[in-house]
Amino acid sequence: MPLKKVIKYLGKETELNYRIVSQGFITIEPRKTFVFCGHLKDELTKEPIISATIQSDDSAVISDSLGYFKIKTIDRKLTIRHLGYKTTIIETDFFNSDGCSTIYLDQQDERLSEVVIMNLLTKGINKKSDGSYLIDFSNFGILPGLLETDALQTVQALPGVQSINETVSNINIRGGSNDQNLLLWDGIKMYQSGHFFGLISIYNPFMTPYTRLIKNGSQVDYTDGVSGTIEMGTARDLNDEFTGSLGLNFISAYGFADIPLGRRSSLQVAARNSISNLVKTPTYNSYADRIISGTDLQSNLQYQKGADIEFDFYDASLRWLWEINDKNRLRISFMNVRNEFDFKEDFVSDATQNFRSSTLFQNSLSLGLHYKRNWSNSFTSELQAYVTDYGLEAKNQDRIKDQLFMQENHVLETGLKFNGFYTMKNGLKLLTGYQFTQTQITDFDFVDDPIYRLKVREIISTHGLYGQLHLESQNNSAQINIGFRFNYIDKLDTYRLEPRVSYNQKLFKHFTFEILGEMKHQVTSQVINFQSDFLGIEKRRWQLANNSDIPLIKSRQASAGLHYVKKGWLVSGETYIKDVTGITAQSQGFQNQYEFVKSIGSYNAYGIDFLIRKEWEKFNTWLSYSNMENHYRFAFSERSFPNNLEIYNAITFGSSFKWNKLKLSAGFTWHSGKPTTLPIIREEIVNGQVNYEPANSSVLDEYFRTDLSAHYQMNLSEHVKADLSFSIWNISGHRNNINKYYYINDSGTLQEVNKYGLNTTPNFSFRLSF
Repeated sequence: MPLKKVIKYLGKETELNYRIVSQGFITIEPRKTFVFCGHLKDELTKEPIISATIQSDDSAVISDSLGYFKIKTIDRKLTIRHLGYKTTIIETDFFNSDGCSTIYLDQQDERLSEVVIMNLLTKGINKKSDGSYLIDFSNFGILPGLLETDALQTVQALPGVQSINETVSNINIRGGSNDQNLLLWDGIKMYQSGHFFGLISIYNPFMTPYTRLIKNGSQVDYTDGVSGTIEMGTARDLNDEFTGSLGLNFISAYGFADIPLGRRSSLQVAARNSISNLVKTPTYNSYADRIISGTDLQSNLQYQKGADIEFDFYDASLRWLWEINDKNRLRISFMNVRNEFDFKEDFVSDATQNFRSSTLFQNSLSLGLHYKRNWSNSFTSELQAYVTDYGLEAKNQDRIKDQLFMQENHVLETGLKFNGFYTMKNGLKLLTGYQFTQTQITDFDFVDDPIYRLKVREIISTHGLYGQLHLESQNNSAQINIGFRFNYIDKLDTYRLEPRVSYNQKLFKHFTFEILGEMKHQVTSQVINFQSDFLGIEKRRWQLANNSDIPLIKSRQASAGLHYVKKGWLVSGETYIKDVTGITAQSQGFQNQYEFVKSIGSYNAYGIDFLIRKEWEKFNTWLSYSNMENHYRFAFSERSFPNNLEIYNAITFGSSFKWNKLKLSAGFTWHSGKPTTLPIIREEIVNGQVNYEPANSSVLDEYFRTDLSAHYQMNLSEHVKADLSFSIWNISGHRNNINKYYYINDSGTLQEVNKYGLNTTPNFSFRLSF
């Protein structure tokens, strides 16, 4: 080897330093070890910087909660990195010989818009200047009734967002149905959202530290979701130390680990599994009763001996992050989810003991890749690709008809997106990009007697080109995003140009005014062919637009808001109007005279969302009110009538208290009844059919629920913490009627069926973090 390579090799393999003084002369001396300490602070705010990476050739540490670090090294250079700050290289000569030095880091310009409202309801819920809501679960407070940081339960606490049947699989954003929401996890579009068929989110709270809600004015690189977008994501920071947790509640057991893989890579893994195969807790029983309420299975359990039901679920997720170098970063995300239901019947027929089992399986398998490169201080690119596979399979063994009925609904989607971000010298920011999505949906039905088999497979590809400008005034008092998205849908041979806009203006010192608007479309929707499909538990199936009986769904919406923030007070008001066309009667779940009618229509929703909040040092309280009118337009005898999802008035009150490591929260939810259609009194049946009044001309009883949550954290040792959480859903046990429908039974009389929400449901969890 050449002499210089020999010297370098010996320097690495020994505890000595070798230095060539001149030709033929080399000095050799013991290697010196240096110990440096410092405090990292933000150059602008002077606040300490937490969890920054301080790295040399032979060692690495992270800064603590005060921004302090101490490192032992033989190197004479330190590299300091933190997401949101410019990478800084410090020569060791900079450090004081007799004490710790203070190092100020410059903020790195990010494309996240400015926060205009902090702690909207509780700590960690913030409103951005682009009109979106960002929920940071790594720095979260507490909400009534929530045991853990469930992303899809949390967004329902925000004004204008509800679930008309108490499930995370039926979230209604300003009067829209759940299939009109775009659900993203690490950029992957998801077609399944809930465990226990909607009562628990499938997104592991320890793998999902942030959630973003967009009700209007979305960025141009988002497609689908004509009612809104819920975007969930994994952690974006590398972790230099192993962390993990194990936990147990009345529904499931779970584990999480964040594993460093060298200095530039980390792996996060998480898994949950229901514990119903070991013990049936009161929480499990309450959930099970709620799911089968109002279905044929409920009557079977009541009138058949030997009938039993079983629910089970699991999920597993993974995120690998690799910081290739200062300019390149790669992220790979994976999720596997499964729900299982088994209805068992043990009966005697012709003096023979018989056993039959009807099953329902719901699963999702998703894989995504995200690559980011910083080409220069002014240009950054992002490449994203994903594949998601959703399946719903049911096997119904009807012992009365002696018939086997099988149903399947599968969605296979691949997506590719490329974004370019360019920052100009005058402060303008430009986003341009291209997106390709291909969606394949397969439907399968089979009956064994008489034999019937139908399998339909459809595919649609969508291309999108888009551009958006972001402008800010010199004093940051005004910000505007304005852009256009051009779409081509191949199967429908349709072109669409969709504008998007968000404008935020600070008025005086404490007021903020905003205007949001957008046009969107989507090619997928959920329909209900029969209420008994898929055992009546998850009866919706995904279908593609075909320009005939299922058209392209299109939306237009606009909103304006005014917000006042001062000394812990927040007063916020927003008004909006939304028009959605291309919906089908089958997608709305009618259970009246239009249950089996196929028709294409639209709906128009408008209303206001109002919020008032007061924040003290340890106590926080809020009150929100929403008013909405939401009407269908179909070619029925009633040209316009109330939407199935119209909640005319809704009020939510909540409060939270924090003292040391104890958090408490309590509150109530009230809203007017859901529209329903009743039979005409004393003329309930005409010509063998239910004789209904005009569609949705009546309402169910008012909904009322009171909830409570408590959380306490304690240190068991220097590196081990324990978290205890307790919640009660519907403390008063109020019997909330969330649906009502009628049918004519075998004896020819009218039968009323009511579906009720969760009764008093306690839950408890214990978690160890290390």
